[in-house]
Amino acid sequence: MELLCPAGSVPALKAAIEHGADAVYVGLKDETNARHFAGLNLDQLKLKEAADYVHRHGRKLHVAINTFAHPNSWQRWQEAVDSAVKAGADALILADMAVLGYAAERYPKVERHLSVQASATNAAAIEFYRQYGVSRVVLPRVLSLQQVRALARTCNIDLEVFAFGSLCIMAEGRCYLSSYFTGDSPNTAGACSPAAYVRWDEHDGQLESRLNGVLIDRFAPDETAGYPTLCKGRFDVAGERYHVLEEPTSLNTLSLLPELYKEGIVSLKIEGRQRSPAYVAQLTKVWRQAIDTLLQDPAHFEVAANWQQVLAGLSEGSQTTLGAYHRSWK
Repeated sequence: MELLCPAGSVPALKAAIEHGADAVYVGLKDETNARHFAGLNLDQLKLKEAADYVHRHGRKLHVAINTFAHPNSWQRWQEAVDSAVKAGADALILADMAVLGYAAERYPKVERHLSVQASATNAAAIEFYRQYGVSRVVLPRVLSLQQVRALARTCNIDLEVFAFGSLCIMAEGRCYLSSYFTGDSPNTAGACSPAAYVRWDEHDGQLESRLNGVLIDRFAPDETAGYPTLCKGRFDVAGERYHVLEEPTSLNTLSLLPELYKEGIVSLKIEGRQRSPAYVAQLTKVWRQAIDTLLQDPAHFEVAANWQQVLAGLSEGSQTTLGAYHRSWK
């Protein structure tokens, strides 16, 4: 069971490798990846440096080229694939069918993984993408454990699931909330609630966050201010102010590791390319210990209290959840 960790910079990548990641995933400095924020991601020179470092330590580098190509700039996605292969990527994480087709035809020997952004939520969808020679499918976070189990038992292909990190109420690759407010969607622009549309103001002692001029939340002086995404805003409804769509919380599947292992899940993905090297280091260390403990004796695996304590301190809203995994009714 692979531990796949995020890196939005070379220091974060080194932190992941030094603390036990089997593989690290990164993105390029443009809208071809779904974490296109200022200060994040790697240019061609840094990507080559990252690949060399990872390979010196006997690990693997995955490059996310997982947004959908624009009609007037298709060449940018082609160039992203070329750059990743040239730098020495071990796997390409792809969503767009044209990009998948290009990579399969031009670089048939480079591993192709179907990104979570492709929203392959059923066996028929997974079968469809086989024509592009994908060797692994990253499953959306909206699936329950029962659904993951069904796919693992019916689809003869490697499956990767998210193990920890930020949650979204929308199926990946199908989110229109950011686009509704700003005109830019994470599926095409590579960023949810792009920074260009974000504004912070102080009013009556409270910090206000706005997205394209729309008030998303107000924070008291003793509250931690969250980034203004529409789905995690607090709004007044019937005289009460609360998180109407989704309360900030992080997915945490530590307790499900034996079940995921039993179903043959090949990779556990940690979300967080936008996070700091220190964050990546702490998370990687915990999950490395957890996976190693599991592999030693799967039948008697127990979640250590100190693991949960560390993860709770790193989660959104300082709380964690099993997310869709616990929905027995699905």
